[in-house]
Amino acid sequence: MRYATKQRSLLLDVLEKHFDETLSAERIAELIGGDSVSRSAIYRNLSSLEADGAVKRVTLPSSQKTGFRYVGTSDCKKHLHLECKRCGRTFHLAIASSNDLIDSVMRDAGFKIDSATTVLNGICEDCSKD
Repeated sequence: MRYATKQRSLLLDVLEKHFDETLSAERIAELIGGDSVSRSAIYRNLSSLEADGAVKRVTLPSSQKTGFRYVGTSDCKKHLHLECKRCGRTFHLAIASSNDLIDSVMRDAGFKIDSATTVLNGICEDCSKD
């Protein structure tokens, strides 16, 4: 059983508000604000949330540093994720499109995609306009 600590609540609040971003631990600390949560508490809680399946550890595309993406909602686990290499935002691919792609890969390659953890990298519509 996990205890609902103040640090964990603050961390979850930041992750839920920034569900469409992959955040470094440093950025999470900035968003929480000041010294209200120690870095060790952030890392400890991120590890715990990762073990629970609410957070995915990923490599940030622009820096090769570790980032964390919130996938704590059950709805999130039904979608493939699209991540923009320029702005870093994460988008959910529509469920119908996700299912079509998953079915196509299974049919063509006999490979089952894990929709909760799969991230397709590219450039989002807004960044493509620049």
